[in-house]
Amino acid sequence: MARKNTEYVLDDHRGGSESGSIGGYLLHRAKPHLPPWLGVAGTGLAGVLGNLRWADSAAAGVGLTVASVALTGATWWIGRNTSQQRRLHSAITVAAGSAWLTGACLAGPATGPLGDLFLMGGPVIALSWNVRMVMRRTDTDTAGVSSDKGLLEKVGLARAAIGAAKVEPNRVTAQVALEPGEQTNDDVTKVLPRLASALDLPTTALRYMPDAGSARRGELVIVPEDMLAEVVEYDGPSQLGGSIADPLIIGRYDDGSPLMLWLPGDPEAGRNATHVLIAGGTGSGKGDGALNVLTEIVSRRDVNVWLSDPKSFQDFRPLLPAFDWAEEGGAGTEAMVEALQAAIPARTRWLGAHRYRQWLPEAAERQTDPAHSCRTDGTACGCEGMAFLVGWFEEAANTLRALGDDAFTGIAQEARAAGVSLVISLQRPSYDQMSTSTRASLPSVIAFGCDPRDEGFALPETVIDSGAHPGAWGNRRPGYCYVVSPGIPEDRYPAPGRTRRFTSRSMDVMEQLADWAAAHGAPMDPVTTRAAEGTVGNAYTKRHRHTPDNTPTTQTRPSVVDGVEEDDMLDGSFIDPEDDGIDPEVDLPDDQPGDDEPLFGTDTGRKPTPDQARLLFAQVLEEFEEEGRMIVGPRDFKDWCEANGYSRSWVSVRLKDAYLDGRVEPTNETGRWRIVPVLAAA
Repeated sequence: MARKNTEYVLDDHRGGSESGSIGGYLLHRAKPHLPPWLGVAGTGLAGVLGNLRWADSAAAGVGLTVASVALTGATWWIGRNTSQQRRLHSAITVAAGSAWLTGACLAGPATGPLGDLFLMGGPVIALSWNVRMVMRRTDTDTAGVSSDKGLLEKVGLARAAIGAAKVEPNRVTAQVALEPGEQTNDDVTKVLPRLASALDLPTTALRYMPDAGSARRGELVIVPEDMLAEVVEYDGPSQLGGSIADPLIIGRYDDGSPLMLWLPGDPEAGRNATHVLIAGGTGSGKGDGALNVLTEIVSRRDVNVWLSDPKSFQDFRPLLPAFDWAEEGGAGTEAMVEALQAAIPARTRWLGAHRYRQWLPEAAERQTDPAHSCRTDGTACGCEGMAFLVGWFEEAANTLRALGDDAFTGIAQEARAAGVSLVISLQRPSYDQMSTSTRASLPSVIAFGCDPRDEGFALPETVIDSGAHPGAWGNRRPGYCYVVSPGIPEDRYPAPGRTRRFTSRSMDVMEQLADWAAAHGAPMDPVTTRAAEGTVGNAYTKRHRHTPDNTPTTQTRPSVVDGVEEDDMLDGSFIDPEDDGIDPEVDLPDDQPGDDEPLFGTDTGRKPTPDQARLLFAQVLEEFEEEGRMIVGPRDFKDWCEANGYSRSWVSVRLKDAYLDGRVEPTNETGRWRIVPVLAAA
């Protein structure tokens, strides 16, 4: 108002007359107070005109009386949603005015006491409204403290003070100061649902961010309109060909700003690398949320993805050509977990040798900078770079049941330093499915709608106290989520967002993206390749790779050990022909069975001797290795036991013997063993 008044004075002053500007200013200030006086004057004029027409009319008297009572009653009813004082003031004004008008129309405005009542009562009523207006303006000048006090009083915070509000599009932010020694920030978080009720808003529209430096101060944020109601379809990645160090845009917040997260760390920004937990109930949009994250990942030039999906890639099939390694679960996933665990120390060793304290985008390039040389003479080493690695385990509850609730604990605790991010997606991250150690090692979470009782499994308690409630959505708001992750301001943690929806039209975009990733994505670095091949052998070397037309092919990249390719070892081309170990003077046995004829077993009627059984057991291990089944246990030898008359307990003993011989290594799961590749065992 002050700004408008100043403009008025300046405009009038430019008109040329100082007296005119003063008169205009006074008139401008008086305008808001004129309506009550005009009402009084209009009532008096109506009394004069009514008396000329209805003087001494009995019918008019009945009609005016009924109209007076009806108007007073209507005023009282209409004012039911206003304050009690305003309602009473309005009703008294209408009753007094209509009663005087009825008497004036019938008897005359100056008859008896009517004239004095008008001259005294009229100004009193008009002035009462003027006083009310002045008092209301005084309250407005204090930033609505009166109304705020009434609102806070309703929810039990009568002594709290609200400062000046910062108003943005669809967002109101106000500083809150509580009564010293009487109230704390916890009192505000407890009454947020009641405060939302008082404002007639959903509970997710309000959040409270306590001041880290005070127990009684904080920031109240109100988002009155749900801007997430509109569905936005996925239309492609945000930065095709960018670095994985750039933010991943996965949707939008309720104020329209982009919903993003980062995986690698950034020492300059003070942001740590992170692992991600994606949690949400059935129908919450968790699948679309995962696709938003994964499509952003594979659109970057310096990242590789290992994916496990027990659902047979139901959602991710169009993206299969973009992955370096994909398994549907079972033994393949067990091998992937072992390979990922083995790759961590190899990758950290490489990063340390090249003077990286953590993975940076420069680590993915060929090392031509002497500052990142592994040589001691200070010259550039020219080593191949190491891309970022994402280990994604979809519907991880299946894997956790098979491998144990702490299957990912070691990876989660150690992988971030190695340029590896672990992404675990499951419906309910409860403690009976995932160990507390694993959950504590997953700093980031994307929490979709869930059962209200499961909120504490997904989100930190402080975020829930600040107003985040995914349980309020359930499966009724697909795609709605909260994101807690390094790099995101903490006041954004309780702010709801929504991911983009994938439709049939999105499938074409995903296929095009997979084709681009297969052609332009980063190749797997030699360090990680050697670690995986040396740990799980053919499970990685001969893994299935999907071409852009989604036909599976077998990866046949040969491994290199001491300069000799494994394929050469297998076909014998590296053997010295002068020293093949065969004595040409010695005759071959006459009774040599064919390659397909069993030496012993139930088919021959002869039970193998202990030495023969050990030999046959070693052959079975070689067959498993050739097939890529690198994680085995007694149950995998069921057919062999039936064919040769041995029990599972005997197999367990032989596995322990193989462990002593270095042929197998124990895994995190009791009773499961990892076959050590032949070359590594040798």
